[in-house]
Amino acid sequence: MNPKVDFFFNKAKQWKEEYEALRKIALASGLTEELKWGQPCYTSQNNNIVLIHGFKEYCAFLFFKGALLKDPKGILIQQTKNVQAARQIRFTNIKEIDKLKTALKSYIKNAIEVEKSGQKVNFKKTKEFDMPEEFLSKLEESPNLKSAFDSLTPGRQRGYLLHFSSAKQSKTREARIQKYIPHILKGKGLDD
Repeated sequence: MNPKVDFFFNKAKQWKEEYEALRKIALASGLTEELKWGQPCYTSQNNNIVLIHGFKEYCAFLFFKGALLKDPKGILIQQTKNVQAARQIRFTNIKEIDKLKTALKSYIKNAIEVEKSGQKVNFKKTKEFDMPEEFLSKLEESPNLKSAFDSLTPGRQRGYLLHFSSAKQSKTREARIQKYIPHILKGKGLDD
């Protein structure tokens, strides 16, 4: 146990018992406990294996390379269609964790093996993401905007494309694009 991570467990109001159970499982698997992104993160040879996190409806183990894991129980969940590598196993009570304890240890063991093997997730290229028509027309109208967008890192480009295209209405996509044009022109990402 890492004392730097204790605060996460001590401050938990919801999922306290579940978090503790997940922590024991991760530590029993020989992983190193660290605090990353404000969450308990479990690593093997400095590689991220699994993270504990919680939401209003559930808490979860998040496997960083979950897309590469064997899933004999069919319990790995892709959070959204845009999440490419990570997969979650979700829990709504302590009984679910207790019931899956052996399986969870097996999934962790598999995740460690995947990491040791050097396997990589094949990420979609930026050009494979949908380009909203509204943004495409802005890029065609403004060579400066196109040049600035093309100069962004692939991750920043994807962030914008996902944010713009997730709006259901054209009016909303237009508003989002207008809001972020100055950021793009300054070479900034969505959250910069």
